[in-house]
Amino acid sequence: MSGSGRSAEGVDPSASEERDPPLPGPKGHHDDAEALRQDIMAKLAYSIGKDPIVAQNHDWLVATILAVRDRIIDRWMASTREAFRTGRKRVYYLSLEFLIGRLFKEALSNFGLTETVRQALNGLGVDLDKIAELEPDAALGNGGLGRLAACFMESMATIGIPALGYGIRYDFGLFRQTLADGWQIETPEDWLSFRNPWEFERREANYQIGFGGTVATREGWDGAPHHAWAPSEIVLAVAYDTPIPGWRGEKVNTLRLWRARARDPIHLEVFNKGDHVGALAERTRAESISRVLYPSDATPAGQELRLRQEFFFTSASLQDLVRRHLMQFSEIRSLPDKAAIQLNDTHPALAVAELMRLLVDGHNLGWEEAWEITRRTIAYTNHTLLPEALESWPVTLMERLLPRHMQIIFALNARLLADTEPKRAEEGIAPADISLIDESHGRTVRMGFLAFVGAHKVNGVSELHTELMKRTVFRNLHRIYPDRIVNKTNGVTPRRWLFEANPGLTELLVETLGSGIVDDVEKLSDLAPLAGDPAFQERFFAVKRVNKERLAGVIAEHTGMRVDPHAMFDVQVKRIHEYKRQLLNILQTIALYDAMRTQPHRSWVPRVKIFAGKAAPNYERAKLIIKLINDVARIVNSDPSTRGLLKVVFLPNYNVSLAEAIIPAADLSEQISTAGMEASGTGNMKLALNGAITIGTLDGANVEIREKVGLDNIIIFGLTAAEVEARRRSGPPPRETTEQTPALKEVLDAVAGGVFSPDERNRYHHLVRDLEDHDWFMVAADFAAYVRAQEQVATLWRDSSAWRHSAVLNTAHAGWFSSDRAIEQYAQEIWDVPVSREAKA
Repeated sequence: MSGSGRSAEGVDPSASEERDPPLPGPKGHHDDAEALRQDIMAKLAYSIGKDPIVAQNHDWLVATILAVRDRIIDRWMASTREAFRTGRKRVYYLSLEFLIGRLFKEALSNFGLTETVRQALNGLGVDLDKIAELEPDAALGNGGLGRLAACFMESMATIGIPALGYGIRYDFGLFRQTLADGWQIETPEDWLSFRNPWEFERREANYQIGFGGTVATREGWDGAPHHAWAPSEIVLAVAYDTPIPGWRGEKVNTLRLWRARARDPIHLEVFNKGDHVGALAERTRAESISRVLYPSDATPAGQELRLRQEFFFTSASLQDLVRRHLMQFSEIRSLPDKAAIQLNDTHPALAVAELMRLLVDGHNLGWEEAWEITRRTIAYTNHTLLPEALESWPVTLMERLLPRHMQIIFALNARLLADTEPKRAEEGIAPADISLIDESHGRTVRMGFLAFVGAHKVNGVSELHTELMKRTVFRNLHRIYPDRIVNKTNGVTPRRWLFEANPGLTELLVETLGSGIVDDVEKLSDLAPLAGDPAFQERFFAVKRVNKERLAGVIAEHTGMRVDPHAMFDVQVKRIHEYKRQLLNILQTIALYDAMRTQPHRSWVPRVKIFAGKAAPNYERAKLIIKLINDVARIVNSDPSTRGLLKVVFLPNYNVSLAEAIIPAADLSEQISTAGMEASGTGNMKLALNGAITIGTLDGANVEIREKVGLDNIIIFGLTAAEVEARRRSGPPPRETTEQTPALKEVLDAVAGGVFSPDERNRYHHLVRDLEDHDWFMVAADFAAYVRAQEQVATLWRDSSAWRHSAVLNTAHAGWFSSDRAIEQYAQEIWDVPVSREAKA
């Protein structure tokens, strides 16, 4: 549908940020504490409407954010004007998730304003750290996918790539997780309850998004059929812009999030007839699109809402970027030369059909020309090999909600099968093997295949994942298009995950390696010669102890439990899923607990097992695993026979802010997914960067971490991806494995028998039975190897010098995993976009 307004960003406000604590500030920056103090006071009075005498901490937070935001806006506008003036190619990054977390501290750090703002607030009797804790986490993501998108947006600004991120402005984001008797409870994450001071509503930038209706066909002037979609329902997409500054605030890009609104907020006639609820039905239906991230799709209504969400933000984003392009360049045919559209996973795969619709129906291009433009403009990142994440929508649902798009997909499929017929015949590939329509269990649209066919490049996010893509989910398409799949290993921004999250370590690194480390994080490799230096090891681990003491305080605050900061902090923090194998971890914990009780004479390493993560609301098995962890914690933590040598902690409501407390304090990084099932992971990179040693399988980016840090500085165990595949095909029955592993059998008998659930003896009966009968995720198969690997961990920990040596080397060799490096590779090898800065932070 055509946009009803002009750009919110026609020139749009855009600005930038910088870093501070021990770090040099932005070039040419002249702010001082007194000027900021005056600005904060002015914002408090004229924007918040409060007198300092009665102002609360939240008022001071908003006033300070607004004062800092003013400084960002100048750079934001300058960045936007420069992009328009130079006509540079721009990246449009479409992602259903942007897990940006808190922005205040990151803005201060990137803009070099942390100490200046601290001084300004001190003069007003306000504590910076205290008010910063009041900023809500923008819970606009579920895990690694959304956090990667946030890192990439910051890195694109840092290395000078003009970019817009497009997503949804969820009212409640992902749910807030609480625990009730160890069970996960989902409550709304009301992050917008006190409004978002970072964003700008762009009421003039709204687009009509259609659903349902009919498609009329008429003959065009050239005799070709012309299709006109007449939707039966229209929803408005309204833009909200947030500035995303890069390092030192020299460039600022835009995150544009869409909010759904009804065209008519109330049917007044219906209301006046007494149907007060029915009068708001259309508004409720429309606004539900941007209400919640990942609503349950366990019902037909939930499945429809998911599809509506994906099309809503994809259509709004494409309409916006096409309008922006035409405003600047006038000619739609130059779109591939001036715009690169990156699909972050399969959620925005409808961009292929929607861009074709806009070009063919809206701009009257011929089919072949429109297809060439579409393919040259779009690229697709695949993040998973799990079938449920690749998405397939029933054809009947698509035809009802998006009839014109279903026509386009059928046409694309017919041409795909016709064009590839010679190659398919040569390779022995059946039409059904590459068809966009899967007819094996009712007709569904394969969204992953649609994204693949409509993109000029398809990338995996680690070396192993990319190779598995070629061999599994896209095997036949890869045989036909062998040059399309490329690898781009993920990365994380060091500004958030080192400089901001771990200022003590950053200060030590700057003092040791020089201030250049903050502009080129790959210079961390210069730390390697100091890994064996006892004096440096002591300073490195003095920082770690401070971080562990801080986390111990967080644990006490959240759970009431006291833990020993001198114990090993053994950490597994990530989304709860069977393939991530929190179950394997807690079963080994039970085995360790049993061994500690029966062999008290041994020299046991004190451990704190730290878990955190959310389970999808309708993922009952994952929620049961959370309950098991908490049941085990209740028994273990209250047993005096362990003498405090073992503690088990589950920290609720894992988010970016909690990660910033946990990751710098971790000693051991649990990356134990079933080999071949984790696309990459980014938590493994953050933890290694902060000096944690990895215990993991050869899965995802663990492979590259092993290459970078060295075999002696990572602990690898378990089946490989190929061995997992072979075992699933023809391996021994899981029950046989269990019977041959006495420690595992004893643990499973205890769990199934109700030792950890005395109030409900059969609570875990089916969990254990499924593991013994199926073991799809290789928990039983890898248990013995995991136990041995944990014994290796304990041996290394006892040799404190060796442990410290390995930990320092992990930090020294983790600089390669910067999102700046990843973005430079995307820019050079996928987007054909120049990088404009020299630093490589």
